[in-house]
Formats: sequence, structure tokens, C-alpha cells
Amino acid sequence: MDSTERASYTAFAGMRRIASGTIEEAARAAKEAFDRDGSAPVLVFDDATSEQVDLDFSVGTEQAVERLARAAGAGAGVAADEEPSLAAPRGPGRPRLGVVAREVTLLPRHWEWLSGQSGGASVALRKLVEQARKTNEGRDRQRRAQEAAYRFMSAVAGNLAGFEEAIRALFGADRARFDELVAPWPPDVSEYAKKLAVGAFAQTNE
Repeated sequence: MDSTERASYTAFAGMRRIASGTIEEAARAAKEAFDRDGSAPVLVFDDATSEQVDLDFSVGTEQAVERLARAAGAGAGVAADEEPSLAAPRGPGRPRLGVVAREVTLLPRHWEWLSGQSGGASVALRKLVEQARKTNEGRDRQRRAQEAAYRFMSAVAGNLAGFEEAIRALFGADRARFDELVAPWPPDVSEYAKKLAVGAFAQTNE
């Protein structure tokens, strides 16, 4: 299963959720809702990040769906751990490790320290990155959830009562206060905001 098959999307018409599923399902529901009543804002969100995806409402439904699905597939690109190697070949028989060559700028003392490490600078840098990834995994996951919830709330709930306080509770990791503030909102908005924000309240053990 590739990244586009795993992705899911949610479409909103105003404060009402009209579809959740594949990009095609969300786009079709959004286009049809816009054609019925263009007065309410119709938005499609990526469920993983709540980034909005652009839908061309000026064309027919099938054409709009096809364009959006094609754009989503192109945007997914190649998974990070499947990124092709950009490094020059190191000789016959050397395995392809997916290593990507990019410029790194450091101070002289940093290069001096790295060059003295076992395996050289590249190996040392990879070890440092992996260690940082493991150490900050919880915090990074929490930040991504906060940002995802914030994007959706800013786009849909910015004029609702308690919005600013809810944002403060979101970034303050105060789940009880957050749930209390979004509870009076339209049910679909409240439910989706809480779904996106789940990881924002997880313990990071830091």
C-alpha cells in the first residue's frame, strides 16, 4: 500500500462535515456541496496534517476530482526512507543505502570533533541525528498534533466563542480545558478538532 492509499481526507461545508475518506470521496462531496450552495466555505483537509488541499470549483465534478487526486499523488512524492541516493557511486559491489548527499555548514571546532569520531563525520552525524530523533520523538509528535489542530481550528473555528482560549489550552497541553472550550462548538467541528488534537496532550516524558 502506497502513501496515497493510506492518506485520508475530510471535507467541510461551513461548520458541517460532509465527507471523510479518500481524496476522491472528499473532493467529490466538496464539489457537489459547492455546486448546491456556494455561499458556505467548502474546505478539504488532509487528516494527517490538516493542511488544506486546493479544489478547482470552476470545472465539472469529475474533472475537479481527477485534478485534485492527481495533485495529491504528485505531492506525496517518495517516502523519506525510500528517497533515492544522490551520492556518487562508491565502487562496484557497494550496497545502496539510500544516503543523500547535502551540504552541512558547521564551525571548525565541530568539524574537528566529528573527524575524530569513529567512522568519520558522516557516521557520527547519522548517529547524532538518530539519537535526537529518538529523544525528541514524543515532543515532535506532540508539536505536529498541536499544529494540525491549530490549522483546522484557525480555518473553520476562528470566529467561534472560546477560540483563543482553546488555542492557549491546546499549546498548553491542557486537555480538560480544551475539551471544555470546544464542547459548545458545532458537533462536527468540535469532534474533528479533538481528533486532531489527541496527540497534543500525550505525555512526552521530557
